[in-house]
Amino acid sequence: MHQKLIFFIFCFVMMCFTNLKAQSSKADLKLWYDKPSGKVWENAMPVGNGRLGAMVYGNVESENIQLNEHTLWSGSPNRNDNPLALDSLNRICQLIFDSKQKDAERLINKVIVSKKSHGQMFEPVGSIKLDFLGHENYTNYYRDLNLQNALATTTYNVGDVTYKREVIASFPDRVIAIHLTASKSNSLSFTALYTTPQPKVKHKASNNGELILSGTTINHEGVEGKVKFESIAKIIPKGGSLTNTDSTISVKNADEVTIYISVATNFNSYNDISGNEIDRANSYLRKAVTEKFSDVLSANIAAYQKFFNRVKLDLGESKFANVPTDQRLKNFNSVNDPSFAALYYQYGRYLLISSSQPGGQPANLQGIWNNSLRPAWDSKYTININTEMNYWPAEKTNLAEMHEPLLKMVQELSVTGQKTAKDMYGARGWMAHHNTDIWRITGAVDGAFWGAWSNGGGWLSQHLWEHYLYSGDKEYLKSVYPVLKGAAMFYADYLITHPKYKWSVMSPDTSPENAPAAHQGSSIDVGTTMTNQIVFDVFSNAIQAASILNRDKAFADTLKQKRSNLAPMQIGKHSQLQEWLDDVDNPKDNHRHISHLYGLFPSNQISPYRTPELYSAAKNTLLQRGDVSTGWSMGWKVNWWAKMLDGDHAYKLIQNQLTPVGTNEGGGGTYNNLFDAHAPFQIDGNFGCTSGITEMLMQSSDGDLNLLPALPDLWLAKGNISGLRARGGFELINMEWKDGKVIKAEIKSTLGGNLRLRLPNKMKLINNKLLKIASGNNPNLFYQTEEVKAPIISDKAIITPLNLKETFVYDVTTNKDKIYTLILNQ
Repeated sequence: MHQKLIFFIFCFVMMCFTNLKAQSSKADLKLWYDKPSGKVWENAMPVGNGRLGAMVYGNVESENIQLNEHTLWSGSPNRNDNPLALDSLNRICQLIFDSKQKDAERLINKVIVSKKSHGQMFEPVGSIKLDFLGHENYTNYYRDLNLQNALATTTYNVGDVTYKREVIASFPDRVIAIHLTASKSNSLSFTALYTTPQPKVKHKASNNGELILSGTTINHEGVEGKVKFESIAKIIPKGGSLTNTDSTISVKNADEVTIYISVATNFNSYNDISGNEIDRANSYLRKAVTEKFSDVLSANIAAYQKFFNRVKLDLGESKFANVPTDQRLKNFNSVNDPSFAALYYQYGRYLLISSSQPGGQPANLQGIWNNSLRPAWDSKYTININTEMNYWPAEKTNLAEMHEPLLKMVQELSVTGQKTAKDMYGARGWMAHHNTDIWRITGAVDGAFWGAWSNGGGWLSQHLWEHYLYSGDKEYLKSVYPVLKGAAMFYADYLITHPKYKWSVMSPDTSPENAPAAHQGSSIDVGTTMTNQIVFDVFSNAIQAASILNRDKAFADTLKQKRSNLAPMQIGKHSQLQEWLDDVDNPKDNHRHISHLYGLFPSNQISPYRTPELYSAAKNTLLQRGDVSTGWSMGWKVNWWAKMLDGDHAYKLIQNQLTPVGTNEGGGGTYNNLFDAHAPFQIDGNFGCTSGITEMLMQSSDGDLNLLPALPDLWLAKGNISGLRARGGFELINMEWKDGKVIKAEIKSTLGGNLRLRLPNKMKLINNKLLKIASGNNPNLFYQTEEVKAPIISDKAIITPLNLKETFVYDVTTNKDKIYTLILNQ
């Protein structure tokens, strides 16, 4: 009897412990605060469904729910090519070859940079305000954003009444839903109204509980604003009464209130705005109002968790989950808070799910959240890094569906960019410069310093290829092959022969947003390293795609010949990877763009195992450029140091990123709501860090599936991640590690084929069958790596021998849809 009692007590204690651990895990998936946002937008909580975004301030007396809709942009369909370009290209090239880069820049400003729109602006709808009388004296304040169920909640007490507000952006119902409750009946009284910075609007309030905001977006840079929008808020009280003025609705003494907000525009596509915004907004609303909030909430959680729950990350327990998020952010650099890094990781996935949904627009510079009529950089698509970075987590963190809006935009740019390629550069195929918007402009904007970069289309086309590498869907590849081919055709036609080096180069060219002193402070040059790397990838992808689809052999042969004549990468006198054709880098240059390391990541042209000299030079470049920079730049550096197999340095960059904005002198950081700070807010840094943490735990771009390639010392003890995807249709169903060793890994093969594993320790299959030691090239075509030219190395350069940790490389022959379990081989 005594033994039974002890057993039951033991079971009860273990059950309580498990419960507490589960609760702690859930708490670690919340951003939470003990004070309202006040007037600071970057304190508010973002919710979104890919079409609608809302920022929830959680203010007590006057709540503010700021609204965005994914197609609400200034302007209307337009083009912005400069027809003067083609006749001036030879003159521009000669100026560059004569080392007159500044003169070339001045000419480019006249004949290449657009004389029309420099891009339209992503704009806010406005806000719905809820003014509560008598709530100025409140206690027990709390608000959070729960990443587990995509719900923003605010609670507080006034006297003996507990008030609760819940806000979601419903994926199934396409509305923002707000639910207000009180612990006592007849306690909810407030006035609701719309506010907006939009100048061309009409307000209306009806006695049936509807607030209506109608308007048309603004003109910008000579392009007439023609996007019409309709925002309807339906207020549904339980108990109490409704009254209205021309523009407000007041609720008095209700038991609870539900508010459904529907927003729609007349936008159909980049070249069609003939839709009916009023009918659309009403159709979404009429469906939602027939449902209870509890049902809308349940359906939304199910739709959201379908994506979010695919990946789980445990970096170890933390005692700081009971500390407000802004305080955890402030303390992160001085304490070991692994679950905060895991929270930040999952926040990136939450933001991507919330801002990019199939059928919608891609996440822009601010995702889907913007409160300014004239936002920084127009909150559009900067495609010389920022837009691409937004989607680095998509495939590998099991959010391939979220990639779809970007893939669609690339296909649309391949249409609009054909005219730009032909009219401005006399080339076939398609291209885009460094910026685009909802109207899919492809002309050069913002001045020669930025706009002369011609590789937006080339870089974006990599995303189409990447989607294929992860899915192995040959029908999809067929559908996008014309886009891949068109990107390659542009370069095939536009490359010229350098008169001195005889390499095939682009001219004019830039290395994004940087300018060496040797070029008179101009960014203009010829054949920059990043461009050569992008062209190498574009050609390689088109060659592989043509081979897989068994077409265009002659064209593929032409690309192989042209690829062979591209400039090799070079290692300069400071032992650095050269950014330019000439050795003019300054080792004290701390510029935020380190574009020539594109070859290290997201490309795989630089590898510790295949190109050790280039790898050494890339490391020197990273060290010379330094760590602290703008937010997105530090996000990129996390990925680079992960590819450097240096987990501690990658973690250092995460610490720099997770520093309150304003703390890093001369650099970015993070706002209280964990938005990335350029500064100001740009969402790319959030996505960059989520990608980087993934690369620390798993990589699949360098010819093998590499587990725990860059684990920092602080995460060595133990951890677990599940649900990551790798190239070739492999899914890491689960991976556990302890003391830096993988102790168990379950990998599903959705396509079959060879699985080449690189591991930090010896492992075996669960049936005690020893793994086959890998040899030769990986026969799995999804892991094909292209051989790059040997670098040209300055006689002043010092190549540091690599000191790589020992790894164990195995081959496993897999069958389609089978799961393979590996355990520690002791």
